Amino acid sequence: MSYGPDPWQQAHWDWRAAGNFIFGGAGAGLLVATPYAGAEGLAGTLLVLAGMTLIGLGLLCVWLEIGRPLRAMNVMRRPGSSWMSREAMVAPLAFGLGLAVAAGLRAWAPLLVLAALGFLYCQARIVQAAKGIPAWREPVIVPLLVATGLAEGAGLYWLGALALSVPMRAGAAGSMLVLLFALVVLLRWIAWRAWRSRIAASAAPRALAQIERAGGAMLWFGTILPIALALPAAAGIPGTAWLLAAAGVCAAAAGAFFKFTLITRAAFNQGFRLAHLPVRGVPR
Repeated sequence: MSYGPDPWQQAHWDWRAAGNFIFGGAGAGLLVATPYAGAEGLAGTLLVLAGMTLIGLGLLCVWLEIGRPLRAMNVMRRPGSSWMSREAMVAPLAFGLGLAVAAGLRAWAPLLVLAALGFLYCQARIVQAAKGIPAWREPVIVPLLVATGLAEGAGLYWLGALALSVPMRAGAAGSMLVLLFALVVLLRWIAWRAWRSRIAASAAPRALAQIERAGGAMLWFGTILPIALALPAAAGIPGTAWLLAAAGVCAAAAGAFFKFTLITRAAFNQGFRLAHLPVRGVPR
């Protein structure tokens, strides 16, 4: 790494930091999608546990990244100091509510959804708080990352529903769930476009090149293809559960690729901005 006036790629957050956002965001999205879709019984319990496991994997990734893992609990001491502290405090709440819902206390499901949304929001604000990186500090990154987590979680729900043989709601209710999935995927793309246009003038050219690559996958593999695959199910055509599962895999994979790119490949800072470069022997 060479430091100078030109932007350089940060090296403090690597694949482990990206794993926190990938697994944690998808897990929180799954905890939102499962109660909303009305999955019950053993299948609903397993899906909730899967969402909690993904959040746990994300936190394990970030724990492996820190220089002194045994001091990890210090993050809980000052919740007002950073969004990472708030994320660490919301996670146990989501775990506790998730265990309650998994144990059959369905009345706690709305609180679980709120806790999962709070976890998603904290994750998005962690990224946006890094003011030195133009691609991260843009405020539109917050709704973009929240929408990405919701799209990933909804996609994983359809995959889990196929694997666990969860029956789809009949009639208009089932079609509405599919249309909501398509809407979240579309809103994610709209947020990506707004974010991309806002950072066009501030992000480094090498960062924009990586972002464009991820954007192509987001458009075709993460938006157009999932919506096309979900349309037969939205129309009420029977036997389309596997199409929904394929749509979910596409939506989740595109979101994971985008977040990995955002954290590890597009994270160029703004470099040094010096109004006047000092020259020996020349007065200011």
